[in-house]
Amino acid sequence: MPPHAMLLPGTLDVLVLKAVSLGPLHGYGVLLRIEQITKGALVVEQGALYPALYRLEQQGLLDTEWGVSDNNRRAKFYRLTPAGRRRLQEQRANWQRLADAMAAALDTRPGEV
Repeated sequence: MPPHAMLLPGTLDVLVLKAVSLGPLHGYGVLLRIEQITKGALVVEQGALYPALYRLEQQGLLDTEWGVSDNNRRAKFYRLTPAGRRRLQEQRANWQRLADAMAAALDTRPGEV
């Protein structure tokens, strides 16, 4: 398993939006989905996740509905709102620009500038 990477500021919200975009999830399911889609490189602590879920819900980016989890417990399930889908698209484009710029900067060799 690869070592865990540190979450950069601003990454948790976009990771939550991406995880939930793949299908409705309860809170613990969001943790597992993030770990899954990052191939274990990013692990989110519950103490960070639940405030993020609350914040995204308050911003109108997530909708919630009570349901029953796989282990037959009552759980709040999260899904993207249309505004959440738009925000995810915007953030994806921003992160891609940043990743491209960082890759270009880190690949620059002496004499290329």
